[in-house]
Amino acid sequence: MADQVIQNFQNHRKYVPLFHFVTLGILTVNLLWSAFRLFMGNGLPFFDRLLNVVVAFALALLAFYARTFALGAQDRVIRLEERLRLARILPADLQPRINDLSRGQLIALRFAGDAETADLVRKILAENITRQDDIKKLIKDWKIDHFRL
Repeated sequence: MADQVIQNFQNHRKYVPLFHFVTLGILTVNLLWSAFRLFMGNGLPFFDRLLNVVVAFALALLAFYARTFALGAQDRVIRLEERLRLARILPADLQPRINDLSRGQLIALRFAGDAETADLVRKILAENITRQDDIKKLIKDWKIDHFRL
C-alpha cells in the first residue's frame, strides 16, 4: 500500500472522528443542556426535566461503557496474541518469564517488531518498566496494528 502511514509513538492511538468528536460531543452538549434546563427550565414539570438529565447521563454512560468494554475485549485478545508470539520468538532463558509481564507491558509490546522484542522484554523486566508509554517510546521498529479499536 503506497499510501500507508508508518505507525509510531506519535500516531499509534486511533481516533474515530464520528465517535470521539461528533458522538461524544453531541452527548456532552445534550447532558449540559439537560442540566441547564433542570434548573432554568420553567414551564416544564420538574420530573420531566430531571428525567431528561438522567437519560442524558445514561446515554453518556452507554457510550463510555461501549468503548470500555470493546477495549477490554481487545486487550484480552492482545494479551493472548502476545503470549503466543513471545513463546515463539523469545530465547529459552526468557521463556519462563513471559508470565511475569503485566497486562500493560504485554499490550505495549504488541507494537514491537520481532527482532527487538527479546531485548525489550529483558530491559522491561530488569528495570521494572511498567508504564505503557515508556515501553512504547523504547520501540525502534514499530509493527503496525491495523486492527486496533
